[in-house]
Formats: sequence, structure tokens, C-alpha cells
Amino acid sequence: MAAHSNCTTNLAAGVKALFDGNQTAAHAQALWRFLANDAVTPEGLAAPLLAHRHAMVKEACDAYAFSIHDWSRINYRTHQGKRDRKQLTHETDVGYELQSSLLVSDRDGAPLVAPAQNWVTAEGVWQSRCSGLVREEQAHLDELTERMAWLERQGFGRPLVHVIDREADSVGHWRQWSEAGQLWLVRIKGGSTLRFQDRRCKAEDVAQSLEFQRVREVNCDGKAAEQWIGCAEVVITRPARPKQKDADGRRQAPVPGPPLAARLVVSRILDEQGRLVAEWYLLTNVPSEVEGDRIALWYYYRWQIESYFKLLKEAGHQLESWEQETGLALFKRLLIASQSCVLVWRLLREQGEWPQRTKEFLVRLSGRQTKRSRPITASAVLDGLFKLFTLLETLHEYSVEELRAFADFAFPRRFPSAQEDSPELV
Repeated sequence: MAAHSNCTTNLAAGVKALFDGNQTAAHAQALWRFLANDAVTPEGLAAPLLAHRHAMVKEACDAYAFSIHDWSRINYRTHQGKRDRKQLTHETDVGYELQSSLLVSDRDGAPLVAPAQNWVTAEGVWQSRCSGLVREEQAHLDELTERMAWLERQGFGRPLVHVIDREADSVGHWRQWSEAGQLWLVRIKGGSTLRFQDRRCKAEDVAQSLEFQRVREVNCDGKAAEQWIGCAEVVITRPARPKQKDADGRRQAPVPGPPLAARLVVSRILDEQGRLVAEWYLLTNVPSEVEGDRIALWYYYRWQIESYFKLLKEAGHQLESWEQETGLALFKRLLIASQSCVLVWRLLREQGEWPQRTKEFLVRLSGRQTKRSRPITASAVLDGLFKLFTLLETLHEYSVEELRAFADFAFPRRFPSAQEDSPELV
């Protein structure tokens, strides 16, 4: 995990070697053997991610814990050696799919841990919650229903609220989740039909009849804006329309179901001139004691999983440039990298003078440029951690005098004290 506490480039996305006295080739060989070892399973590598879940949720969550779900395509179009790649969308979109669930705090939206993840290949699906290959790939929401049920059984100590983007605009699955006693928050289309005040209408039509309240100032694309919220109690009565097809290739008939009570929360972002910048239609079965402005804020926390994918990809680990040749090896390495992300998130959550000094030091050690409005970032802390670990290992191998002499030899007159302290080494 220490070797994966590092931001890499797409031209050097291999595991980095800590300065522990071993050659860099030895580190690469050790990782290859580790990932190829049949005794090393996804379930075993995910165990540390689950081991501290109770403490993390108890420490960082007040009333709820958010389980944010999303899917990300991992493109390996030019990696011909990966024989189990699958075609994801169009002809040149070839690679794998990462399906992740991320636990997030209800207190401040801080990411905690990714307790369940899947890796979809042409041969089947690897899951962090089991060791074997699942041969048949499922539709996103059907698989997610199973993953949500597994997460509920883990006993996180707080009720889970499952937060999902607009792909979860599916009546049949809402009924399934509600019947199982699960709490959910999804984004729906403006054209989704609901029953409001004894009439059937679209979500966008319901929004036109609501009274909106200004709840907070927000930043939208770097500009000041305001968020306005409107809420309504609604009922979903329409039948579910499964995407699955029958043996003849035809869509299945609509499936009627019992009325489902829910709450519609409409979030509008207005710029300084009062113009509409963005509008979200959110549907949830979270109890009405949680006010609409909190619901909208909770959905905003969903972007933490996008930040997680970014940290795995171009902002950190360069996942799409990894050279492992099988989906299983890639998935095992990803689970190791996920542990380093958890370490970074823990550091970012820490408050106080010493944690702040530590984070500032790691950012400075990383050498990364950050914005004044956001001086500490996850990617900079990740990069600084590896340099700190490397620095400590280096000090075990060489004295300060030797390091000064090396520096003076490499860059004469930049470190003149090296000649004074140990001229025999120059």
C-alpha cells in the first residue's frame, strides 16, 4: 500500500519502488508474484477496507451513512495483451467496467471507504465481496440491488442511505428497495410521471407549482450562485418497465405494483442575475424529518465518488495505463490502491494544529501547485505521502552528510555545505 501512496504518470504507471535497499526491478517482480498468487483474492484484499468500517462510521457519521454507487468505464483500447477486455460502448471503447460503492459521512460529505467494488471483464465479474469469478454479467440496477442488500447486512452502525444518479430512475427497483426496508435517494428525469395532489403529472410540472425557498449560497463553475429548494409529497403508481427482453428479443410487458409514497425535492441553482443555471429532480423515501435542503446537500455529496474515480485515474494512480495483463490482476492492484485512498481520506478528515501542519507539509513535499481557495487536495497529499515514505527509507540507507555530498556532486555550488562537512565524499 505504501508503494501505491503515489501519484504516477501515464508513461510510468507501474508500482513505484520505496527506497528500502532493494532494486526497482525487485519491487516490480514482487508485485507481479503477489498479484499472480492464487491465495491472494479480491475478498482478502478488501478485508482491510471493511475491518475498520464500524470505527470510521461511528467517528465520522451522526445519524446516517451514505452509500454512493456509480459505474466507471476503464478504457484499455490500445492494450492488446489484455485478452479479457470487453467492448463497453462503441467499437473503440474497449476495456473493463468498475462498479463501486463509496461510504460517505452525513456530517460533511467526507469519503470514508469503498467497501464493495466489482470489476467487469469479458469472462465475467470479479467482486470484492467474494473470491470467485461471477460468470454472468447483470444489468446495472439488478446487480446493484444485490450489492445494496449485502451492504445492509454488514452492520455499519448507522442507517444507510443509498445515493444514485439518474441511471436509477427505475420504478421497479424503487419498489424492491423500499420493500426491503432500504433508504434511497435518486435523481430522476423531469419527464418522470408522478401522482401529485390526486393527479398524474410529470416531475417538471410538479416543480412549477411548488413554493421555493432560498437555502444557501453555492459556487457554480467558479461563480457565486444561490440554491433554492421546493418539496412535495408524491406517490408513484405507474407500472415498472423492465429493460430485459424475452426469448424472442422483445421487451417484457410492464409490471404493475403497489403505490409507492416518496418525496420529490427540486433543487434550482440561480446565478446572481436570477437566471436558472441547473435544476435537479430528486426522489427519496428518507423520512420527512430530514428537510429538503439537507436532501439536496446529501445528493451533492454524490460527487465524492467522481472524485474517487479521478484519484484512481488521471489525478493519481493512472489506472488506465496499468500494464497487468488480466482483469483479476488489475482488480487486485486496484483494491491495494483503494487502501491508499482510505489513508488519504483519513488524513484529510483529521482536525487540529498538528494534522493541519502534517497536511501542509505533505502538499509542500509533493511539489504540486494548488489553488489558494483549496490549498490541500487528495492527490497532493497522496503524492506527498509516497515522497515522505521514500525520504524515511532513504535516511535509513544513507547519512545526511552522504546525501549532501550526492547533491553537491550532481549540482555543484547549489549545496556548498556538503564540501565543508564531508569533502572526502565529493
